[in-house]
Amino acid sequence: MLARVFSSMIQGIDASVVEVEVDMVFGLPLFTIVGLPDTAVRESKERVRAALRNAGFKFPSKKITVNLAPANIKKEGALYDLPVAVAILCAEGIIDGDRVKDYMLIGELSLDGRIKSLRGALSSAVTARDKGFKGLFIPVNNAAEAGLIKDLDIYGVETLSQVIRFFNNDLALSSYRTDIEKFFSEPDMYEEDLSDVKGQEYAKRALEVAAAGRHNILMVGSPGSGKTMLASRLPTILPEMNFNEVIETTKLYSLTGGLNSDKPVLAERPFRVPHHTISYAGMAGGGHIPKPGEISLAHNGVLFIDELPEFRRDVLEVLRQPVENGYVTVTRSGGTVTYPSRFMLVCAMNPCPCGYFMDTGKQCMCSAIQIQRYRNKVSGPLLDRIDMHINLPPVSIREMRTTRSGEPSKDVRTRVNKARDLQHSRYKNEKGISYNAEMKVMHIDKYCKLNQASHNLLEAAISRLGLSARAYDKVLKVSRTIADLDLRENILPQDVSEAIGYRTMDRVVI
Repeated sequence: MLARVFSSMIQGIDASVVEVEVDMVFGLPLFTIVGLPDTAVRESKERVRAALRNAGFKFPSKKITVNLAPANIKKEGALYDLPVAVAILCAEGIIDGDRVKDYMLIGELSLDGRIKSLRGALSSAVTARDKGFKGLFIPVNNAAEAGLIKDLDIYGVETLSQVIRFFNNDLALSSYRTDIEKFFSEPDMYEEDLSDVKGQEYAKRALEVAAAGRHNILMVGSPGSGKTMLASRLPTILPEMNFNEVIETTKLYSLTGGLNSDKPVLAERPFRVPHHTISYAGMAGGGHIPKPGEISLAHNGVLFIDELPEFRRDVLEVLRQPVENGYVTVTRSGGTVTYPSRFMLVCAMNPCPCGYFMDTGKQCMCSAIQIQRYRNKVSGPLLDRIDMHINLPPVSIREMRTTRSGEPSKDVRTRVNKARDLQHSRYKNEKGISYNAEMKVMHIDKYCKLNQASHNLLEAAISRLGLSARAYDKVLKVSRTIADLDLRENILPQDVSEAIGYRTMDRVVI
């Protein structure tokens, strides 16, 4: 007898439907799985056999053929255990196959029939809804994240017996629904605040400009100047994520097993800090079974690269494509996957190997050649993709001892939100652009018009201050953001002047 049950497989961060077909005929007992199964899928034969027996059912002594369609795409993982077991029972006539076809099933079976948690549950829930399924059967530990999806019944189940009894009308199950509003209603999702930073008013202003226009930023300063402290507080001044951003980000963390039942929703913007010893695959993503890397886990948030010159050259160069295009493509022998990677890049570095070049309190022991060699570790193409460069002076003892609190993050975030709303309105008819940092040449010519005084100032900066030609577009983009923070359409000379101050790495300092 033939039976068909629907499941899913993960490709990138999205899922697609898999038909689990079971053909059962009389003959020598044989259990075969076809459809490009990997080792974990092939081993499901023993798990399914034991789980059915321990659930009180006799495993059929027949020739059983399981086909996972489409057959030309490799199937990975143990999530097909549950649909295979249900399909076998449908073929035996124990479960009504007509009722099962309205549902999608995923889950790994233990030998005693319990259903274990898995990765990528949210992606499967999105696909089940989009393909018109009535509901999704999923491990109970994954029900909270899948419950984010509306217009789909989510059934979190603990055992195979529960699924069988449901389809035989012997058990009523309640669908699970996650209250996403409670995660957004938390008074403060961040433990840190920009007001914690003492001094460094220039750097705080630069972070506000970067957040408003979604500009990448590089901070250069001696050890202890507050680079890491400032970077860790950048997410606190970024706008809250909308529902689509929450779903996208939560999908990525679901794939890596970074969620738990207590907090199935990633409502705050990610802040990723990879160590300088990270590998290429750790940064870009990959592995035998491809998984997202750090640049994808920072999606819709901040990727902080501390001690920038200490990273391997190939690890840094992999940042170039996602910074510009918003996605990263990982190619392996088994196929190609694409992960979203739209993040703010925040980098920090010392001005020289010892860290005290241009420090008025300590003497630098590095030669000019050592300093130049140190800075050359950061390639020009990568530096070209960073809109803002700022120097951080050491924090004085007087500033450290002050008891006056700085401006809180919520006040800065209010201005950032207004500036971003202005940009969304401006670019609503432009394809593929929402923020000033994403402007191409055609957009710069259209939206960054300068008066004569501003033109003269910019030309003087390029010729007299040693600014590179590539800084021209960057200055215009940042000038546009500074004007947006003041809710002005016209770019004034003071906007251009401030933007020029954020291009310190273009100047000759040795």
